[in-house]
Amino acid sequence: MARLMLISMLFLWAGSILMVQSGDPTLFFEWNVTYGTIAPLGVPVKGILINGQFPGPNINSTTNNNIVINVFNNLDEPFLVTWNGIQHRKNSWQDGVLGTNCPIPPGKNYTYKFQVKDQIGSYMYYPVTAMHKAVGGFGGLRVNSRLLIPVPYADPADDYTLLVGDFFNKGHTSLKKILDSGRNLGRCDGVHLNGKVAKGDGKDEPLFTMEPGKTYKYRICNTGIKTSLNVRFQGHTMKLVEMEGSHTMQNDYDSLDVHVGQCFSVLVTANQEPRDYYVVASTRFTKREVTATGIIRYKNGKGAASSELPPPPVGWAWSLNQFRTFRWNLTSNAARPNPQGSYKYGSINITRTIRLANTAQRVDGKLRYALNGVSYVEPTTPLKLAEYYGVADKVFKYDTIPDEPPSDNNKLTLAPIVLNMTHRNFVEIILENHETAIQSYHLSGYSFFAVGMDVGKWSPEKRMNYNLLDAVSRHTIQVFPNSWSAILLTFDNCGMWNLRSEIWDRHYLGQQLYASVISPNRSLKDEYNLPEGVLTCGIVQGMPRPPPFSS
Repeated sequence: MARLMLISMLFLWAGSILMVQSGDPTLFFEWNVTYGTIAPLGVPVKGILINGQFPGPNINSTTNNNIVINVFNNLDEPFLVTWNGIQHRKNSWQDGVLGTNCPIPPGKNYTYKFQVKDQIGSYMYYPVTAMHKAVGGFGGLRVNSRLLIPVPYADPADDYTLLVGDFFNKGHTSLKKILDSGRNLGRCDGVHLNGKVAKGDGKDEPLFTMEPGKTYKYRICNTGIKTSLNVRFQGHTMKLVEMEGSHTMQNDYDSLDVHVGQCFSVLVTANQEPRDYYVVASTRFTKREVTATGIIRYKNGKGAASSELPPPPVGWAWSLNQFRTFRWNLTSNAARPNPQGSYKYGSINITRTIRLANTAQRVDGKLRYALNGVSYVEPTTPLKLAEYYGVADKVFKYDTIPDEPPSDNNKLTLAPIVLNMTHRNFVEIILENHETAIQSYHLSGYSFFAVGMDVGKWSPEKRMNYNLLDAVSRHTIQVFPNSWSAILLTFDNCGMWNLRSEIWDRHYLGQQLYASVISPNRSLKDEYNLPEGVLTCGIVQGMPRPPPFSS
Protein backbone atom coordinates (compact mmCIF):
# COMPACT_ATOMS: atom_id res chain seq x y z
CA MET A 1 0.00 0.00 0.00
CA ALA A 2 1.45 3.27 -1.12
CA ARG A 3 2.14 5.85 1.52
CA LEU A 4 0.63 9.30 1.14
CA MET A 5 3.21 11.97 1.79
CA LEU A 6 2.26 15.48 2.86
CA ILE A 7 4.10 18.26 1.10
CA SER A 8 4.60 21.72 2.54
CA MET A 9 5.63 24.74 0.53
CA LEU A 10 6.71 28.22 1.63
CA PHE A 11 6.13 31.40 -0.36
CA LEU A 12 6.85 35.06 0.38
CA TRP A 13 3.63 36.94 -0.37
CA ALA A 14 2.76 40.59 0.34
CA GLY A 15 5.15 40.83 3.29
CA SER A 16 4.02 37.56 4.82
CA ILE A 17 4.94 33.93 4.65
CA LEU A 18 2.38 31.63 3.04
CA MET A 19 2.56 28.00 4.10
CA VAL A 20 0.52 25.51 2.10
CA GLN A 21 -0.04 22.11 3.69
CA SER A 22 -2.59 19.38 3.23
CA GLY A 23 -5.16 21.61 4.95
CA ASP A 24 -6.00 25.28 4.45
CA PRO A 25 -3.05 27.63 3.77
CA THR A 26 -1.61 29.71 6.61
CA LEU A 27 -0.39 33.31 6.34
CA PHE A 28 2.26 34.43 8.83
CA PHE A 29 2.83 38.09 9.71
CA GLU A 30 5.11 39.87 12.15
CA TRP A 31 4.04 43.36 13.12
CA ASN A 32 6.05 45.93 15.03
CA VAL A 33 3.82 48.66 16.48
CA THR A 34 5.67 51.92 17.06
CA TYR A 35 5.15 55.64 17.35
CA GLY A 36 6.11 57.81 14.39
CA THR A 37 5.38 61.22 12.99
CA ILE A 38 2.48 61.41 10.55
CA ALA A 39 0.96 64.49 8.87
CA PRO A 40 -2.15 63.60 6.86
CA LEU A 41 -3.37 67.21 6.98
CA GLY A 42 0.10 68.79 6.83
CA VAL A 43 0.43 69.16 10.63
CA PRO A 44 2.93 66.79 12.32
CA VAL A 45 1.18 64.42 14.73
CA LYS A 46 2.49 61.55 16.87
CA GLY A 47 1.00 58.58 15.03
CA ILE A 48 0.91 54.81 15.47
CA LEU A 49 2.69 52.81 12.78
CA ILE A 50 2.71 49.13 11.93
CA ASN A 51 6.04 48.09 10.44
CA GLY A 52 6.68 51.79 9.82
CA GLN A 53 3.50 52.24 7.80
CA PHE A 54 0.51 54.58 8.11
CA PRO A 55 -2.02 53.27 7.30
CA GLY A 56 -0.88 49.80 8.27
CA PRO A 57 -0.11 46.96 5.83
CA ASN A 58 -2.93 45.45 3.83
CA ILE A 59 -3.79 41.83 4.68
CA ASN A 60 -4.53 39.93 1.48
CA SER A 61 -6.13 36.57 2.26
CA THR A 62 -8.47 34.00 0.73
CA THR A 63 -11.50 32.20 2.13
CA ASN A 64 -10.54 29.66 4.84
CA ASN A 65 -6.95 30.90 5.11
CA ASN A 66 -5.45 30.63 8.58
CA ILE A 67 -3.88 33.92 9.67
CA VAL A 68 -1.12 34.15 12.28
CA ILE A 69 -0.05 37.67 13.30
CA ASN A 70 2.63 38.20 15.95
CA VAL A 71 2.10 41.75 17.25
CA PHE A 72 4.98 43.41 19.12
CA ASN A 73 3.87 46.41 21.15
CA ASN A 74 6.70 48.96 21.17
CA LEU A 75 4.48 51.74 22.52
CA ASP A 76 4.66 52.98 26.10
CA GLU A 77 1.03 51.99 26.76
CA PRO A 78 -1.14 48.88 26.30
CA PHE A 79 -2.31 48.13 22.77
CA LEU A 80 -4.89 45.80 21.23
CA VAL A 81 -6.15 45.38 17.68
CA THR A 82 -9.46 43.94 16.43
CA TRP A 83 -10.39 42.45 13.05
CA ASN A 84 -13.58 44.28 12.17
CA GLY A 85 -16.02 41.93 10.44
CA ILE A 86 -14.04 38.69 10.78
CA GLN A 87 -16.43 36.28 12.49
CA HIS A 88 -13.95 34.07 14.36
CA ARG A 89 -16.32 31.11 14.36
CA LYS A 90 -16.21 29.41 17.80
CA ASN A 91 -13.18 31.54 18.59
CA SER A 92 -13.96 34.88 20.28
CA TRP A 93 -10.54 34.50 21.94
CA GLN A 94 -9.04 36.13 18.81
CA ASP A 95 -11.52 39.00 18.40
CA GLY A 96 -9.08 41.48 19.92
CA VAL A 97 -11.49 43.53 22.04
CA LEU A 98 -11.13 44.33 25.72
CA GLY A 99 -14.08 42.13 26.68
CA THR A 100 -12.28 39.03 25.39
CA ASN A 101 -8.56 39.84 25.42
CA CYS A 102 -6.07 41.45 27.76
CA PRO A 103 -4.29 44.30 26.00
CA ILE A 104 -0.68 43.71 24.98
CA PRO A 105 1.55 45.38 27.61
CA PRO A 106 4.32 47.77 26.50
CA GLY A 107 7.38 45.88 25.35
CA LYS A 108 5.47 42.59 25.01
CA ASN A 109 3.95 40.66 22.12
CA TYR A 110 0.91 38.53 21.43
CA THR A 111 0.21 36.17 18.52
CA TYR A 112 -3.26 36.17 17.02
CA LYS A 113 -4.31 32.94 15.33
CA PHE A 114 -7.60 32.88 13.46
CA GLN A 115 -9.25 31.57 10.31
CA VAL A 116 -11.30 33.58 7.81
CA LYS A 117 -13.75 30.69 7.73
CA ASP A 118 -16.49 30.73 5.09
CA GLN A 119 -16.07 34.46 4.45
CA ILE A 120 -15.31 36.72 1.50
CA GLY A 121 -15.21 40.48 1.27
CA SER A 122 -13.69 43.75 2.37
CA TYR A 123 -12.85 44.41 6.01
CA MET A 124 -10.46 46.38 8.18
CA TYR A 125 -8.49 46.09 11.39
CA TYR A 126 -7.88 48.81 13.96
CA PRO A 127 -6.85 49.36 17.61
CA VAL A 128 -9.50 49.33 20.34
CA THR A 129 -7.38 50.70 23.19
CA ALA A 130 -7.79 54.31 24.32
CA MET A 131 -7.99 56.67 21.32
CA HIS A 132 -5.24 54.95 19.31
CA LYS A 133 -7.50 54.51 16.30
CA ALA A 134 -7.47 58.29 15.79
CA VAL A 135 -3.81 58.27 14.76
CA GLY A 136 -3.21 54.93 13.04
CA GLY A 137 -2.79 51.25 13.73
CA PHE A 138 -5.50 50.53 11.15
CA GLY A 139 -5.44 48.95 7.71
CA GLY A 140 -7.36 46.95 5.13
CA LEU A 141 -8.16 43.25 5.38
CA ARG A 142 -9.45 41.54 2.26
CA VAL A 143 -10.75 38.01 1.91
CA ASN A 144 -10.73 36.87 -1.71
CA SER A 145 -12.96 34.14 -3.05
CA ARG A 146 -11.31 30.81 -3.74
CA LEU A 147 -10.44 30.23 -7.38
CA LEU A 148 -13.06 27.50 -7.74
CA ILE A 149 -15.84 29.82 -6.53
CA PRO A 150 -17.02 32.20 -9.27
CA VAL A 151 -17.81 35.80 -8.41
CA PRO A 152 -20.61 37.70 -10.19
CA TYR A 153 -18.31 39.98 -12.19
CA ALA A 154 -15.22 39.68 -14.37
CA ASP A 155 -11.81 39.79 -12.73
CA PRO A 156 -10.76 43.45 -12.38
CA ALA A 157 -7.49 44.73 -13.80
CA ASP A 158 -6.38 45.47 -10.24
CA ASP A 159 -7.74 45.47 -6.72
CA TYR A 160 -7.24 48.64 -4.65
CA THR A 161 -7.92 49.48 -1.00
CA LEU A 162 -9.10 53.03 -0.22
CA LEU A 163 -9.19 53.91 3.48
CA VAL A 164 -10.95 57.20 4.16
CA GLY A 165 -11.46 58.81 7.52
CA ASP A 166 -11.74 61.97 9.54
CA PHE A 167 -8.65 63.23 11.33
CA PHE A 168 -7.94 65.31 14.44
CA ASN A 169 -4.61 67.13 14.64
CA LYS A 170 -4.67 67.13 18.46
CA GLY A 171 -3.28 63.59 18.64
CA HIS A 172 -4.60 60.58 20.53
CA THR A 173 -3.30 61.57 23.98
CA SER A 174 -5.00 64.96 23.87
CA LEU A 175 -8.21 63.44 22.52
CA LYS A 176 -8.28 60.98 25.41
CA LYS A 177 -7.73 63.78 27.92
CA ILE A 178 -10.64 65.72 26.41
CA LEU A 179 -12.96 62.74 26.84
CA ASP A 180 -11.64 61.89 30.31
CA SER A 181 -12.39 65.45 31.38
CA GLY A 182 -16.01 65.01 30.32
CA ARG A 183 -15.94 67.16 27.20
CA ASN A 184 -16.94 66.51 23.60
CA LEU A 185 -14.34 66.07 20.84
CA GLY A 186 -15.99 68.60 18.57
CA ARG A 187 -15.48 68.62 14.81
CA CYS A 188 -12.63 66.94 12.97
CA ASP A 189 -9.84 69.03 11.44
CA GLY A 190 -10.01 67.31 8.08
CA VAL A 191 -10.31 64.13 6.04
CA HIS A 192 -7.63 61.85 4.62
CA LEU A 193 -7.54 59.23 1.87
CA ASN A 194 -5.01 56.47 2.63
CA GLY A 195 -3.32 58.88 5.01
CA LYS A 196 -2.91 61.60 2.38
CA VAL A 197 -4.63 64.66 0.94
CA ALA A 198 -3.98 66.00 -2.55
CA LYS A 199 -2.71 69.60 -2.61
CA GLY A 200 -3.85 70.25 -6.17
CA ASP A 201 -0.59 71.95 -7.10
CA GLY A 202 0.21 69.60 -9.98
CA LYS A 203 2.87 67.79 -7.94
CA ASP A 204 0.62 65.22 -6.23
CA GLU A 205 1.56 61.59 -6.64
CA PRO A 206 -1.40 59.40 -7.60
CA LEU A 207 -3.10 57.17 -5.04
CA PHE A 208 -3.95 54.74 -7.88
CA THR A 209 -3.39 54.36 -11.62
CA MET A 210 -5.80 53.02 -14.22
CA GLU A 211 -5.32 51.91 -17.82
CA PRO A 212 -7.88 53.20 -20.33
CA GLY A 213 -10.68 50.76 -21.05
CA LYS A 214 -10.05 48.55 -18.01
CA THR A 215 -12.16 48.04 -14.89
CA TYR A 216 -10.77 48.26 -11.35
CA LYS A 217 -12.03 47.17 -7.97
CA TYR A 218 -11.90 49.65 -5.10
CA ARG A 219 -12.47 48.47 -1.52
CA ILE A 220 -13.61 51.60 0.32
CA CYS A 221 -13.61 51.60 4.14
CA ASN A 222 -14.35 54.41 6.58
CA THR A 223 -11.63 54.00 9.20
CA GLY A 224 -12.38 57.31 10.93
CA ILE A 225 -13.51 57.81 14.51
CA LYS A 226 -16.58 59.99 14.20
CA THR A 227 -17.69 61.21 10.79
CA SER A 228 -19.74 59.69 7.96
CA LEU A 229 -18.15 60.36 4.57
CA ASN A 230 -19.44 60.58 1.02
CA VAL A 231 -17.08 59.11 -1.58
CA ARG A 232 -17.21 59.76 -5.31
CA PHE A 233 -14.97 59.48 -8.37
CA GLN A 234 -14.75 62.56 -10.55
CA GLY A 235 -16.27 61.81 -13.96
CA HIS A 236 -16.85 58.12 -13.18
CA THR A 237 -19.66 56.01 -11.75
CA MET A 238 -19.25 53.23 -9.21
CA LYS A 239 -20.86 49.82 -9.55
CA LEU A 240 -21.49 48.41 -6.07
CA VAL A 241 -20.60 44.69 -5.99
CA GLU A 242 -19.94 43.79 -2.34
CA MET A 243 -20.67 45.13 1.12
CA GLU A 244 -19.09 43.79 4.31
CA GLY A 245 -18.88 40.21 3.09
CA SER A 246 -21.97 39.96 0.87
CA HIS A 247 -22.27 40.32 -2.90
CA THR A 248 -24.90 42.94 -3.69
CA MET A 249 -27.17 43.66 -6.61
CA GLN A 250 -24.99 45.65 -8.96
CA ASN A 251 -26.44 49.15 -9.02
CA ASP A 252 -24.51 52.15 -10.31
CA TYR A 253 -23.90 55.15 -8.04
CA ASP A 254 -22.44 58.61 -8.56
CA SER A 255 -21.55 58.73 -4.87
CA LEU A 256 -21.81 56.52 -1.78
CA ASP A 257 -22.26 57.43 1.86
CA VAL A 258 -19.83 55.30 3.85
CA HIS A 259 -20.51 55.49 7.57
CA VAL A 260 -17.90 54.89 10.25
CA GLY A 261 -16.79 51.26 10.35
CA GLN A 262 -18.37 50.32 7.00
CA CYS A 263 -16.70 48.86 3.89
CA PHE A 264 -17.98 48.76 0.30
CA SER A 265 -16.45 47.26 -2.86
CA VAL A 266 -17.11 49.02 -6.15
CA LEU A 267 -16.03 48.60 -9.77
CA VAL A 268 -14.81 51.69 -11.62
CA THR A 269 -14.17 51.57 -15.38
CA ALA A 270 -11.54 53.84 -16.90
CA ASN A 271 -13.79 55.06 -19.72
CA GLN A 272 -13.00 58.78 -19.71
CA GLU A 273 -10.40 60.94 -21.41
CA PRO A 274 -6.94 59.76 -20.27
CA ARG A 275 -5.75 62.28 -17.67
CA ASP A 276 -5.88 62.79 -13.91
CA TYR A 277 -9.12 62.65 -11.93
CA TYR A 278 -9.96 63.17 -8.28
CA VAL A 279 -11.42 60.66 -5.88
CA VAL A 280 -13.31 62.84 -3.42
CA ALA A 281 -14.34 62.33 0.21
CA SER A 282 -16.59 64.83 2.02
CA THR A 283 -17.94 64.91 5.56
CA ARG A 284 -21.66 64.30 5.96
CA PHE A 285 -24.14 65.54 8.56
CA THR A 286 -21.71 68.16 9.92
CA LYS A 287 -22.27 71.90 10.25
CA ARG A 288 -19.09 72.58 8.32
CA GLU A 289 -18.44 70.40 5.28
CA VAL A 290 -14.83 69.27 4.84
CA THR A 291 -13.65 67.82 1.54
CA ALA A 292 -10.42 66.02 0.67
CA THR A 293 -9.18 64.61 -2.61
CA GLY A 294 -6.71 62.09 -4.00
CA ILE A 295 -5.39 61.63 -7.52
CA ILE A 296 -6.48 58.80 -9.83
CA ARG A 297 -4.09 58.79 -12.80
CA TYR A 298 -4.69 57.28 -16.20
CA LYS A 299 -1.65 55.48 -17.56
CA ASN A 300 -0.02 57.63 -20.26
CA GLY A 301 -2.69 60.26 -19.64
CA LYS A 302 -2.10 63.96 -20.14
CA GLY A 303 -3.68 66.75 -18.18
CA ALA A 304 -4.33 67.70 -14.57
CA ALA A 305 -7.54 66.89 -12.76
CA SER A 306 -10.29 69.46 -13.12
CA SER A 307 -10.76 71.75 -10.13
CA GLU A 308 -14.53 71.33 -10.53
CA LEU A 309 -15.39 68.62 -8.02
CA PRO A 310 -18.61 66.61 -8.13
CA PRO A 311 -20.88 67.96 -5.35
CA PRO A 312 -21.87 65.83 -2.36
CA PRO A 313 -25.50 65.04 -1.57
CA VAL A 314 -27.42 67.16 0.93
CA GLY A 315 -29.27 65.91 4.00
CA TRP A 316 -29.63 62.48 5.56
CA ALA A 317 -32.93 61.60 3.82
CA TRP A 318 -30.83 61.07 0.69
CA SER A 319 -28.63 58.64 2.60
CA LEU A 320 -31.64 56.76 4.00
CA ASN A 321 -33.03 56.35 0.50
CA GLN A 322 -29.66 55.08 -0.71
CA PHE A 323 -29.68 52.42 2.00
CA ARG A 324 -33.01 51.19 0.66
CA THR A 325 -31.43 50.48 -2.74
CA PHE A 326 -28.95 47.98 -1.27
CA ARG A 327 -29.99 44.39 -1.96
CA TRP A 328 -28.28 41.03 -1.41
CA ASN A 329 -27.35 39.19 -4.61
CA LEU A 330 -29.01 35.84 -3.90
CA THR A 331 -27.88 34.28 -7.19
CA SER A 332 -24.14 34.70 -6.64
CA ASN A 333 -21.85 31.96 -5.38
CA ALA A 334 -19.87 32.83 -2.29
CA ALA A 335 -18.66 31.42 0.99
CA ARG A 336 -21.30 32.40 3.48
CA PRO A 337 -22.68 30.66 6.57
CA ASN A 338 -26.31 29.57 6.52
CA PRO A 339 -27.47 29.22 10.15
CA GLN A 340 -30.89 27.60 10.45
CA GLY A 341 -31.51 27.97 6.73
CA SER A 342 -31.27 31.74 7.11
CA TYR A 343 -31.23 32.44 3.38
CA LYS A 344 -34.96 32.26 4.15
CA TYR A 345 -34.55 34.36 7.26
CA GLY A 346 -37.94 35.98 6.73
CA SER A 347 -39.72 32.76 7.69
CA ILE A 348 -37.83 32.08 10.94
CA ASN A 349 -39.73 32.78 14.14
CA ILE A 350 -38.29 35.58 16.28
CA THR A 351 -37.60 34.28 19.79
CA ARG A 352 -36.44 37.53 21.40
CA THR A 353 -36.73 41.23 20.61
CA ILE A 354 -34.19 43.64 22.09
CA ARG A 355 -34.70 47.38 21.74
CA LEU A 356 -31.59 49.46 22.44
CA ALA A 357 -31.78 53.24 22.75
CA ASN A 358 -28.65 55.38 22.94
CA THR A 359 -28.50 58.41 25.22
CA ALA A 360 -26.00 61.11 26.12
CA GLN A 361 -25.94 62.25 29.75
CA ARG A 362 -23.62 63.71 32.35
CA VAL A 363 -22.47 61.86 35.44
CA ASP A 364 -20.77 64.06 38.07
CA GLY A 365 -20.50 66.71 35.40
CA LYS A 366 -18.78 64.44 32.88
CA LEU A 367 -20.22 63.28 29.57
CA ARG A 368 -21.18 59.62 29.25
CA TYR A 369 -22.99 57.64 26.56
CA ALA A 370 -25.34 54.76 27.38
CA LEU A 371 -27.59 52.02 26.05
CA ASN A 372 -30.93 51.55 27.84
CA GLY A 373 -29.76 53.64 30.75
CA VAL A 374 -26.42 51.90 31.41
CA SER A 375 -23.04 53.25 30.36
CA TYR A 376 -20.51 50.47 29.82
CA VAL A 377 -17.44 50.42 32.07
CA GLU A 378 -14.46 48.28 31.12
CA PRO A 379 -13.48 45.88 33.95
CA THR A 380 -9.82 45.05 34.56
CA THR A 381 -10.58 41.38 33.84
CA PRO A 382 -11.87 40.64 30.32
CA LEU A 383 -15.44 39.35 30.46
CA LYS A 384 -14.72 36.20 28.50
CA LEU A 385 -11.79 35.23 30.71
CA ALA A 386 -13.88 35.79 33.84
CA GLU A 387 -16.64 33.61 32.39
CA TYR A 388 -14.24 30.85 31.30
CA TYR A 389 -12.45 30.76 34.68
CA GLY A 390 -15.77 30.59 36.53
CA VAL A 391 -15.44 33.96 38.28
CA ALA A 392 -17.93 35.96 36.23
CA ASP A 393 -19.91 36.86 39.37
CA LYS A 394 -16.86 38.77 40.65
CA VAL A 395 -16.55 40.84 37.47
CA PHE A 396 -20.03 41.45 36.01
CA LYS A 397 -23.70 40.59 36.16
CA TYR A 398 -25.72 39.25 33.23
CA ASP A 399 -28.64 41.21 31.79
CA THR A 400 -28.05 44.47 33.65
CA ILE A 401 -30.14 46.28 31.06
CA PRO A 402 -33.76 45.54 30.12
CA ASP A 403 -34.78 44.40 26.63
CA GLU A 404 -36.41 47.74 25.98
CA PRO A 405 -35.51 51.34 26.85
CA PRO A 406 -36.45 52.35 30.41
CA SER A 407 -39.18 54.92 30.92
CA ASP A 408 -36.89 57.08 33.08
CA ASN A 409 -34.39 58.56 30.64
CA ASN A 410 -32.69 60.65 33.33
CA LYS A 411 -31.30 57.74 35.33
CA LEU A 412 -27.90 56.42 34.25
CA THR A 413 -25.82 53.58 35.74
CA LEU A 414 -22.15 52.80 35.15
CA ALA A 415 -21.45 49.05 34.80
CA PRO A 416 -20.32 46.31 32.44
CA ILE A 417 -23.20 45.21 30.19
CA VAL A 418 -23.47 41.53 29.22
CA LEU A 419 -26.58 40.11 27.57
CA ASN A 420 -27.11 36.40 28.20
CA MET A 421 -28.10 35.05 24.77
CA THR A 422 -29.59 31.60 24.25
CA HIS A 423 -27.54 29.55 21.80
CA ARG A 424 -29.12 29.38 18.32
CA ASN A 425 -32.00 31.72 19.14
CA PHE A 426 -33.19 33.95 16.28
CA VAL A 427 -33.19 37.50 17.63
CA GLU A 428 -34.50 40.87 16.50
CA ILE A 429 -32.49 43.91 17.62
CA ILE A 430 -33.96 47.38 17.22
CA LEU A 431 -31.42 50.21 17.44
CA GLU A 432 -33.25 53.40 18.40
CA ASN A 433 -31.65 56.81 18.08
CA HIS A 434 -33.58 59.62 19.80
CA GLU A 435 -30.64 62.01 19.44
CA THR A 436 -29.80 64.46 16.65
CA ALA A 437 -26.45 62.81 15.80
CA ILE A 438 -26.12 59.84 13.45
CA GLN A 439 -25.08 56.51 14.99
CA SER A 440 -23.09 53.58 13.58
CA TYR A 441 -23.02 50.14 15.24
CA HIS A 442 -20.93 47.01 14.70
CA LEU A 443 -21.56 43.49 16.02
CA SER A 444 -18.51 41.25 16.20
CA GLY A 445 -18.68 37.51 15.57
CA TYR A 446 -21.66 37.73 13.23
CA SER A 447 -23.25 39.08 10.13
CA PHE A 448 -26.86 40.15 10.47
CA PHE A 449 -29.70 40.98 8.11
CA ALA A 450 -30.31 44.74 7.97
CA VAL A 451 -34.05 44.45 7.37
CA GLY A 452 -35.42 47.87 8.22
CA MET A 453 -34.64 51.53 8.78
CA ASP A 454 -36.95 54.50 9.10
CA VAL A 455 -37.64 57.80 10.82
CA GLY A 456 -39.68 58.15 13.99
CA LYS A 457 -40.33 55.64 16.73
CA TRP A 458 -40.25 51.89 16.18
CA SER A 459 -43.36 49.81 16.90
CA PRO A 460 -44.25 46.18 16.11
CA GLU A 461 -46.31 47.36 13.14
CA LYS A 462 -43.08 48.51 11.48
CA ARG A 463 -42.26 44.86 10.81
CA MET A 464 -44.75 45.01 7.95
CA ASN A 465 -42.19 47.05 6.02
CA TYR A 466 -39.15 44.85 6.76
CA ASN A 467 -37.21 43.46 3.80
CA LEU A 468 -37.63 39.74 4.49
CA LEU A 469 -36.30 38.58 1.13
CA ASP A 470 -32.94 40.07 0.15
CA ALA A 471 -31.65 42.37 2.91
CA VAL A 472 -27.86 42.57 2.82
CA SER A 473 -26.09 40.35 5.34
CA ARG A 474 -23.52 42.65 7.00
CA HIS A 475 -21.92 43.53 10.34
CA THR A 476 -22.27 47.33 10.61
CA ILE A 477 -25.38 49.50 10.41
CA GLN A 478 -26.10 53.21 10.75
CA VAL A 479 -29.03 54.76 12.61
CA PHE A 480 -30.11 58.21 11.46
CA PRO A 481 -31.19 60.99 13.86
CA ASN A 482 -34.57 60.42 15.50
CA SER A 483 -34.81 57.13 13.63
CA TRP A 484 -34.43 53.38 14.11
CA SER A 485 -32.74 50.44 12.40
CA ALA A 486 -33.73 46.77 12.70
CA ILE A 487 -31.48 43.73 12.34
CA LEU A 488 -32.17 39.98 12.51
CA LEU A 489 -29.67 37.22 13.27
CA THR A 490 -29.22 33.77 14.72
CA PHE A 491 -26.91 33.71 17.75
CA ASP A 492 -25.24 30.47 16.70
CA ASN A 493 -21.58 31.49 17.23
CA CYS A 494 -20.53 30.74 20.80
CA GLY A 495 -18.34 33.28 22.53
CA MET A 496 -18.38 36.79 24.01
CA TRP A 497 -19.25 39.29 21.27
CA ASN A 498 -19.08 43.07 21.23
CA LEU A 499 -21.96 45.26 20.04
CA ARG A 500 -20.34 48.69 19.92
CA SER A 501 -20.74 52.17 18.63
CA GLU A 502 -18.26 52.78 15.83
CA ILE A 503 -18.34 56.47 16.78
CA TRP A 504 -15.23 56.17 18.87
CA ASP A 505 -15.83 58.87 21.48
CA ARG A 506 -19.18 57.21 22.18
CA HIS A 507 -17.52 53.80 22.34
CA TYR A 508 -14.85 55.10 24.73
CA LEU A 509 -17.47 56.72 26.99
CA GLY A 510 -19.76 53.72 27.33
CA GLN A 511 -21.94 53.12 24.26
CA GLN A 512 -21.27 49.41 23.88
CA LEU A 513 -22.19 46.04 25.34
CA TYR A 514 -21.37 42.35 25.04
CA ALA A 515 -23.48 39.33 24.13
CA SER A 516 -22.51 36.07 25.82
CA VAL A 517 -23.41 32.95 23.84
CA ILE A 518 -22.68 29.68 25.66
CA SER A 519 -23.45 26.22 24.35
CA PRO A 520 -25.19 24.02 26.92
CA ASN A 521 -23.12 21.12 25.58
CA ARG A 522 -19.77 22.71 26.61
CA SER A 523 -18.33 21.07 23.53
CA LEU A 524 -15.49 21.72 21.08
CA LYS A 525 -18.12 21.40 18.39
CA ASP A 526 -19.46 24.74 19.54
CA GLU A 527 -16.48 26.63 20.98
CA TYR A 528 -12.70 26.32 21.10
CA ASN A 529 -10.76 26.07 24.33
CA LEU A 530 -8.68 28.88 25.74
CA PRO A 531 -5.62 29.08 23.44
CA GLU A 532 -2.13 28.36 24.68
CA GLY A 533 -0.12 31.52 25.26
CA VAL A 534 -3.16 33.75 25.79
CA LEU A 535 -2.47 36.83 27.89
CA THR A 536 -4.15 36.86 31.31
CA CYS A 537 -4.81 39.85 33.54
CA GLY A 538 -7.04 41.01 36.36
CA ILE A 539 -8.30 38.47 38.87
CA VAL A 540 -7.64 35.44 36.63
CA GLN A 541 -3.91 36.14 36.40
CA GLY A 542 -2.07 33.29 38.06
CA MET A 543 -5.18 31.11 38.40
CA PRO A 544 -4.92 27.49 37.17
CA ARG A 545 -6.42 26.95 33.75
CA PRO A 546 -9.87 25.34 33.83
CA PRO A 547 -10.13 21.82 32.37
CA PRO A 548 -10.59 21.99 28.60
CA PHE A 549 -13.58 20.78 26.62
CA SER A 550 -12.85 17.23 25.54
CA SER A 551 -15.19 16.75 22.61
